[in-house]
Parts: sequence; C-alpha cells; structure tokens
Amino acid sequence: MVEYAYIIFDIAYYISLIAILLSFIRFYLGPTAADRVVALDVITICGINLIIQIAMRAGRIVYVDVALVYALLSFLGVISVARYLEGGL
Repeated sequence: MVEYAYIIFDIAYYISLIAILLSFIRFYLGPTAADRVVALDVITICGINLIIQIAMRAGRIVYVDVALVYALLSFLGVISVARYLEGGL
C-alpha cells in the first residue's frame, strides 16, 4: 500500500512541474496583465505544492512553515497587483 502512495506522489509531483511549465508559457505570452497575474498565482500555488511534497518526502516539518509563509506572501502580492490593475492603489 505504501508503494502506491509513492507512485501517486510521484505523479502529483510531475503534474505540478508540468503546470509550472505551462504557467511560465502563459506568463510569457499573456496578452494582458491579468493573464500574467493569474499565471504567476498558479506558479506560486504549484510551488507551494512542491514544497509540501518535499517536506513529506524528507520528513521535515519546517518546510511546511516555509510553504505557509510563501502562501501568505503570494496571496498579499496577488491582491496588491490586482488592486493596482484595478486602479485602486
């Protein structure tokens, strides 16, 4: 049963890497600033996912704290950019 869990984690890891690659393409090609902001948000969410997976693999709980701080900073960054694009900042 544990062997299946590692296979599922590996599949999720590679799906996250593919999502980051596709988001980088959207970030580079995005015709509007909103497209780029959404792509950057997806990149940060997948990055958080990768940090959590590394924490699970390594058995280090401190990485979960790093991922939490990264998520909070990402959220604040997306909100501030959205307010700037809206004209409210």
